[in-house]
Amino acid sequence: MPVFDPADVGFLADPYPAFALLRALGPVHDHPSLGTPVAVSHAACSALLRGRDLGRIWADAEPAADFAAFNLLHRNSLLEREGEPHHRLRAAVAGAFNRGHTARLEPWVRGLAGRLVDDLASGIAADGRSDVISVLAAALPVEVIAELLGVPEPERSALRGWSNAIVTMYEPAVSDPAGGDVRRAAAERASAEFVAALRELAEHRRRHPGEDLVSDLVAAGIDADELVGTAALLLMAGHEATVNVIGNGVLALLRHPAQWEVLATAPLAPAVEELIRYDPPLQLFERTAVVDTEVAGHPVPAGTRIAALLGAAAHDPQVFERPDELDVTRAHNPHLGFGLGVHYCLGAPLARLEVAAALDALRTRLPGMALAAEPERRPDFVMRGLRTLPVTA
Repeated sequence: MPVFDPADVGFLADPYPAFALLRALGPVHDHPSLGTPVAVSHAACSALLRGRDLGRIWADAEPAADFAAFNLLHRNSLLEREGEPHHRLRAAVAGAFNRGHTARLEPWVRGLAGRLVDDLASGIAADGRSDVISVLAAALPVEVIAELLGVPEPERSALRGWSNAIVTMYEPAVSDPAGGDVRRAAAERASAEFVAALRELAEHRRRHPGEDLVSDLVAAGIDADELVGTAALLLMAGHEATVNVIGNGVLALLRHPAQWEVLATAPLAPAVEELIRYDPPLQLFERTAVVDTEVAGHPVPAGTRIAALLGAAAHDPQVFERPDELDVTRAHNPHLGFGLGVHYCLGAPLARLEVAAALDALRTRLPGMALAAEPERRPDFVMRGLRTLPVTA
């Protein structure tokens, strides 16, 4: 059985051949080092995401006394709830989003993307090269989330570091209590600082409402811990995913210069979906069986975790024509990058806006953009992305 090693540098550079081998052998496989079965076909991943017999069952990071803030964030997260608590909180968050925040922010997001790409171009003019990740991909989504939530300085500048530290807890080597102690401690410190900052902001918005999502969530009547957990989810999902869609996507375009040329005049909406599909920022999403069940014929006893490998689903030839090719004009693109079912991403419209704004600014201001050197990849599997992406014009 060609089970992949999620820490192997070669696998992280290109996991898709390993996924193809597994898909050819069947839709679901046990994975001893991950400690969970993995679904690798699009159909199996879709069934896993939609399955009513599968849920998100949160288990505190241990020892729980050492991770009070991290566990508070996730115990109160929309992502980690099922049934009535999920429906109640999701309705409140959806109602807040439906107050027009994406439309309100669109001109601001497009202007910000343009300014950041101008900074990228200035760096290239001055030094011959600049970094897409630090200048654009990492800066844009954190500013957008801060604006959405109404986070002021100095907390606004701290959001990126908090997010980067907290999400490392989702990586297999870090989530294991036997390893990753330094990163685990950093995640807890970041969580505690985030909790304190958001509680203070929520109390301020209770007295002084504004045109921001925190004000709307306060008005919706969710409690303080739920508000902090919701804000943390928006930060981590909205920031980390968008950083990596932009980084992975721009790299894919520069590795396929013909597609970069097509994008110069092509509609942006299909291109955004294709970049999410081609090299997904989130590679793994877990659910837990609430009763004895099965996924694509693979038994999943009650209490057992099972993971959808979203990158494997995204390259399934049963669903996508020429799945290993980048095609920014792809018409049929039912990728799973935003999930399915009850946990479908509420922030998907905002994420699409950010990626489209970044691409539009890049193709307008830097049409001759090319790789200046090999990028540096993050050593992570679940959150797939780059540390650097040096470009020139």
